[in-house]
Amino acid sequence: MTSKLTTEDEAVAELSSGMTIGIGGWGSRRKPMSLVRAILRSDLTDLTVVSYGGPDIGLLCAAGKVAHTVSPFVSPDVVLYQDPPLDVPSLEPHYRKARQSGAITETPVDEGMLLLGLQAAAWRVPFLPTRIGLGTDLLTDHPDLRTVISPYDDGETLVAAPAITLDAALVHLNRGDARGNGQFLGPDLYMDDLMLEAASTGRRFMSVEQVVETDEFAGLGSFHTMRVSRLMTDGVIEAPNGAHFTSCDPDYDRDDAFQTAYLQSSKSDEAWAEFKTGWLDLSESDYQAKLARQ
Repeated sequence: MTSKLTTEDEAVAELSSGMTIGIGGWGSRRKPMSLVRAILRSDLTDLTVVSYGGPDIGLLCAAGKVAHTVSPFVSPDVVLYQDPPLDVPSLEPHYRKARQSGAITETPVDEGMLLLGLQAAAWRVPFLPTRIGLGTDLLTDHPDLRTVISPYDDGETLVAAPAITLDAALVHLNRGDARGNGQFLGPDLYMDDLMLEAASTGRRFMSVEQVVETDEFAGLGSFHTMRVSRLMTDGVIEAPNGAHFTSCDPDYDRDDAFQTAYLQSSKSDEAWAEFKTGWLDLSESDYQAKLARQ
């Protein structure tokens, strides 16, 4: 079977400005950061980003790549009440600045509605019925939401969670093969499978910590961890440490010191320019080499 191996820059070359792009992971957990860094090096702009958001959205907002977001939260995703406490805001500061300045707009959703929107797109149906949002301001703040009446005897009023169809999807998993099958080894798949299934064929890219032979999957984890099929992917990128500075359990934890330095870059335009020059205006290989020297 034909190999789907590619690189971050080759994958991003398949994307266009104005696209709706889904980014997998959750908060600052197993984000496809090497692919995000490739977008930062590109000339892409005017993106709509769909994500359980963390530094992926924050970085793209700071670099002026984003026009619109669809996300239930955008957070550094840390435990604030730990000992010693981390000096970390609960809301991603680069995203906050972009939203408050009017540089970006957003579609408000909650965690469950985003899941249902991706599932509807994956199933190629226009919406899925749900009770999510009933009795809340979501129906006011999300003017495109509609309600439907159950056609059965109950006659219940339900929210019609609209499909969230993606032009492209980017995810990061622990292991993958050259054919495009993927495996997560941490505690959660998050919604990576739905991101891939909700995206247009030809633009579904999976980076992995390590490319392995297909028959090695069985010795790495139980059957339920093999949730990404080659039918869901168009390109595979071998990217060791590719989720840095987010976590990629069990391969490595989040780099809290690096994340703190990144968050501090929101303090001023000069701080952001220094961080960008020092860490983002680099090829992925130079980025990883610089990390290794620290």
